[in-house]
Amino acid sequence: MSSALPFKKYLPEAELAVLSVLRACHLTSQVQQKLVNEDTLIKKDKSPVTVADLSAQALITLHLREHFKDEIIGEEDTTELRANSALRERVVGLVDEAFGREEGWGKGKTWSEDQILEAVDAGSAEGGKKGRFWTIDPVDGTSGFIRKQQYAVCLALIIDGQVELGVIGCPNLGSQPAKMGEEVIPNGEGVLMIAVRGEGSYSRPLATADYTRLSLPSTPAANTLTFLESVEAGHSAHGIQARIGELLGVKRPSLRMDSQAKYACLARGEGGVYLRIPTKYSGGKLYDEKIWDHASGLLLIQESGGVCTDMHGKELDFSVGRTLKDNEGIVAAGKGLHAEVVEAVKKAVEEAGKK
Repeated sequence: MSSALPFKKYLPEAELAVLSVLRACHLTSQVQQKLVNEDTLIKKDKSPVTVADLSAQALITLHLREHFKDEIIGEEDTTELRANSALRERVVGLVDEAFGREEGWGKGKTWSEDQILEAVDAGSAEGGKKGRFWTIDPVDGTSGFIRKQQYAVCLALIIDGQVELGVIGCPNLGSQPAKMGEEVIPNGEGVLMIAVRGEGSYSRPLATADYTRLSLPSTPAANTLTFLESVEAGHSAHGIQARIGELLGVKRPSLRMDSQAKYACLARGEGGVYLRIPTKYSGGKLYDEKIWDHASGLLLIQESGGVCTDMHGKELDFSVGRTLKDNEGIVAAGKGLHAEVVEAVKKAVEEAGKK
């Protein structure tokens, strides 16, 4: 294990990304522990979002804008903040508290309400094929956050349409892989994972800077093969995914959790396959995946030795804007298993279409 970031490329970006995600993990964890109903807002798509989303996005963005001139794609905007003075006060207080708590850049620094609102709204970039931009998911897995289960703080750097740096912080995930027979998803002490293109992926506990290199097995043992899936049936076609499991001979029940914590578990060898088959194939609505939901996870899997594509085996395209509109679904697995999973997906979807 190493106590220093083991990268040569993008080291300043990596150091700042880790610092901002660690601070955001602490902030969001504190909010989650004290969660009350009045902290919950409802987005237009009816998914729950909390004050933690807005505070964490502001916090991470303030780090980025002080050091880099890059554009930012963030999930949140200030619509609710500008309409709710009590919420604004809470967010400003949380951001200032986060800067006052830990050592490192910005310790003790305070920010005005206008600066924090501007930081949230700075996430309105459109992305594209050229240039550098960051994408932030301040609380990925808001349903899990509300249930006080798994969620993630995610940050990625994309250059000319390619993910170059990814960080995933999971405040409730155990810092070590579960052993055979143990539950994977109970609340743990927290873990952070980071990947840099061409330089590998690493894991560390949230509390200590001890980095361990990650390696995803090419093909998991048959008796350990399990799918990592979303908890919500509205996020992926569970019925079709069950049929895929039958075709692959999967015997163990799926591990269902919210957020890119699924990528984190897969990268260290838990489960074996991450599946996200669009619900449109089981009578649900058409949905374009958002880039902030998969950028960090994609690179983490690739740099751990795995393969991450859409359900057709096509590379995920982060160069077409704020969504993955040229892709459908997600399949992530070890190199020795991925192609077999894609074939099983094709067969299961074809069967579903004939019913």
